Amino acid sequence: MKHRTFPILLILAFVAAGCAPDGDEPAGELGGTAASQSTASQMQVPPTTHPNTSGSEWQDLFATDLSDAMNSSGVWSWQDGLLTATEDEAIFTEEEYNDFILDLEVMFEPEANAGIIVHTSDTDDWIPNSLEIQIGDNYDPASTEDPDVHASGAMYGHVSPSEQRISAPGEWNRYTVTARGDSLWAVVNGALVSEIDMSEYESATTNPDGSEIPEWLTTPLAELPTEGHIGLQGKHGESAVYFRNLRIRELD
Repeated sequence: MKHRTFPILLILAFVAAGCAPDGDEPAGELGGTAASQSTASQMQVPPTTHPNTSGSEWQDLFATDLSDAMNSSGVWSWQDGLLTATEDEAIFTEEEYNDFILDLEVMFEPEANAGIIVHTSDTDDWIPNSLEIQIGDNYDPASTEDPDVHASGAMYGHVSPSEQRISAPGEWNRYTVTARGDSLWAVVNGALVSEIDMSEYESATTNPDGSEIPEWLTTPLAELPTEGHIGLQGKHGESAVYFRNLRIRELD
């Protein structure tokens, strides 16, 4: 299929013109009720909605100069407030995280394939040594009709999202990923779509429900440490991906 080019100028114009508000406002719109969320709902585990990330307990995932990032090497950069990559290379935090809530927004071009990478024990060989929450173009005709373990919001290779919540290319999406012990939850655009207990995944070939695990995921999830680096997979292929409002809160 011929690659569809998404105009970069449209994205820059979208940001400059303020078609989506800055700061926490776009996250509030995507989540639906950010202004009215109580402290209890912000910290609820498992989560039922997106948190209000304006409090002092929340920190930026990456510095504006990426001085706290691993593997950036000029591939990743901030452009008009958006974090993006020019090549297919993941970016990781220098810091390792255990229990946390990660909240971010993402927009992508058609046919995009990206992800949020957590519990990474080896950043040089991250694919079999981490868990990825999938981000991608579910509207691509090449995608399957029903959500599967490769769809947006999936615990990649392991758990399908309960529904398709991702917006079309060129629109902002909000993800909240919560990690507590062996468990993780993913909220996409206001709905909890996937959750997993890694301790139940003792095989590298078969999931507990009997489905096959992709052969490149060679480490059983039950053997992954629950503390590790957090990363982003960006430009996988020719389609660019843009992130903003990346905020994290560590849980006690």
